[in-house]
Amino acid sequence: MTFVGRERELGELMRLLEDVRRGRRDDRGVAVLLRGRRRVGKSRLVTELIARAGLPSVYFQAARAADQAQELAQLADAIAASTLAGAAVAAGNRPTTLTAALTLLAAALPDDWPAIVVIDEAPWLLEGIPGGAGELQRVWDRALAAKPVLFLLLGSDLAMMEKLGAPDQPFHGRATEMVLDVLTPSDVAAMTGLGAFEAFDAFLVTGGLPLVAQEWEPGMSRHDFLRESFARSTSALVVSGARVLDAEFPESTYARSVLTAIGGRGERTFTGIHDSISGGAMSNSTLTASLRTLTTKRVVAADEPLSTRPAVKDRRWRVADPALRFWLAFVEPALGEVDRARPDLAMARIERSYESWRGRAIEPVVRAALERVLPDTDWPGVARVGGWWPRTNTPEIDLVGADRAPAGQVAFVGAIKWRESGSVTAAEITALAGDALHVPGVSLATALVTVSGKRRSTDRRVRHSWTAADLLAAWR
Repeated sequence: MTFVGRERELGELMRLLEDVRRGRRDDRGVAVLLRGRRRVGKSRLVTELIARAGLPSVYFQAARAADQAQELAQLADAIAASTLAGAAVAAGNRPTTLTAALTLLAAALPDDWPAIVVIDEAPWLLEGIPGGAGELQRVWDRALAAKPVLFLLLGSDLAMMEKLGAPDQPFHGRATEMVLDVLTPSDVAAMTGLGAFEAFDAFLVTGGLPLVAQEWEPGMSRHDFLRESFARSTSALVVSGARVLDAEFPESTYARSVLTAIGGRGERTFTGIHDSISGGAMSNSTLTASLRTLTTKRVVAADEPLSTRPAVKDRRWRVADPALRFWLAFVEPALGEVDRARPDLAMARIERSYESWRGRAIEPVVRAALERVLPDTDWPGVARVGGWWPRTNTPEIDLVGADRAPAGQVAFVGAIKWRESGSVTAAEITALAGDALHVPGVSLATALVTVSGKRRSTDRRVRHSWTAADLLAAWR
């Protein structure tokens, strides 16, 4: 796989390795907490780091719910089989505690030359050991930090990784925290060789997952990519979402049912989600707890209308993980058809509803892009970009630019019309101007803006108009 879109993160790890090499910090060792969703490329990134650095290293992959004694024995075996100078010290050892295993690691590390240590899925190792985070902190302070080592702790459970570095945890303040996100739309454009509008399609379909995006041949259309992906039950697109969800949300869990209601059936309100699950059989308290779990894990997000008036009760839920938006809506419902070698049925379903789905799915991507380019000289006071809707959902305003949330001042309101051709029409701008007056903080003097796929608006009522090409530049 071509190493695309990770040069910034690789460069940061290289700089930290240089800190180790030159002894720039009080401790000779540098610890890093690297978190990112499954299949986003964490292991690939650190493998590339090890290959480019050419230094002694050890790589250990923890397993979930594994037997503690077996995990510690395998950690010792990984040390013994590594390229560390003192690897032989771990040969035949069977540590009975994490402290003993990490002490073996410290003994194997060289004293006069940098080394790299990777513990992949570190939370899985620690969660099976009572007081494991405390043991890690103790051995780090007493032995590991004194060695010239780049100590990388990787994890896919975002909440657990954040907790590992939290102020109330033993390892707090001892590690640099890094996040590996999905590929950006700009990265996907580079991998697929597509134009701006088509690249956003590719981003929405692949979710920015490197293993999925690499199967999109340069110049391939969305239709051709989907047809080839659905023709193979082992394609990265087909298997990616299932592997993410099965690891964190088994089908029997309430959270999985709630996620399917949001991502698979398009429900956005608390009441709509509740009523769509077994005819409303789920209790409100269970739904609230499930939404909290999904939000904590960064799989789902709750959006609130952006205006000068707080509206917590009008929040709407959406799938926040780009890798799951398309998968839940179109791939999961087609798994049976893929297994029956009937990709035509899956393709027909997509052709019927893709454009309407895309119109909703592109909204958070557009808002994120605008928040990357703003504030600028035209909009110096805009730090937040959101949307607005009342409890009835009519009217809905796609874009609201403000100084903060809730807004102190609304700078602009706008419409997103993400179509294959054309721009925002005069009638749509007229509707926007009228509907926007329902937004608290908006007046007749509030600027109007538009976002369209390929053509800017030339309507004189529009203060600024962005296209897909403008938005793609936000990630360059």
